[in-house]
Amino acid sequence: MANEQKKLAKKAEKSKSFFVRMFMDENDINEKSIVGFGSFIMMVVCLGIDIYTGFHGLEFPINQFIFDGFLWITLGAFGIASVDKWITNNKKDSSSSSEEEIPS
Repeated sequence: MANEQKKLAKKAEKSKSFFVRMFMDENDINEKSIVGFGSFIMMVVCLGIDIYTGFHGLEFPINQFIFDGFLWITLGAFGIASVDKWITNNKKDSSSSSEEEIPS
């Protein structure tokens, strides 16, 4: 029983450290991906509820403006994260290639 409590306490500490690390200036967490994933999950939940209510003959009105907002947030967050990753990789490649070209 005590072992389980230690595991739960350790897990709670890890999740707390995740949120603390997320708001630090120097971190290894991509905030854009977190926002994009959250927006994507909201879209999937909304569509799942719409399918469920439609299957049972109920109407679930989805405001097109809200759904489009989640769509643009998802596309923008994942697009920006992808471009950021590509630019970072190109900077690393160019810095390593420029070091190799310098004659001794």
